[in-house]
Amino acid sequence: MEYFEITDYQELCSIQDKLEFIIVDFVERNELPNGFSFDEYETKDFMSSKLIQDFPIRGKGVYLRVVKRRWRHKQTGTIIKRDYSFMAEGSKFTAELSDFLKDASGYATRYHEQYSQLLSSEEQNPSKTL
Repeated sequence: MEYFEITDYQELCSIQDKLEFIIVDFVERNELPNGFSFDEYETKDFMSSKLIQDFPIRGKGVYLRVVKRRWRHKQTGTIIKRDYSFMAEGSKFTAELSDFLKDASGYATRYHEQYSQLLSSEEQNPSKTL
């Protein structure tokens, strides 16, 4: 939360499967990483959003949609961005959730399969899953 603002959230449900899930949108604040100055860098734009699966809340799947910024050096055009290593390697889970689910044999697979179809249909057509 130190680097991001919550800009939106949605509680969605698949009428067909009766599965509910929450998507929380995070946008990176316009604050340069330490050691860089707005005298030299300007906000360029945003990178593609990343969807991260997090702990369920009251039986609802939870996904964090994270949008990161990038900044451009005014003279050289070099792009910089923050490095966030909170993702578990090779997954779309936060590292904390991934570690927890490894101990709960098979739960990660079931949980991911249960909500992944809902999420992909929501991203393609948000009004269809409501």
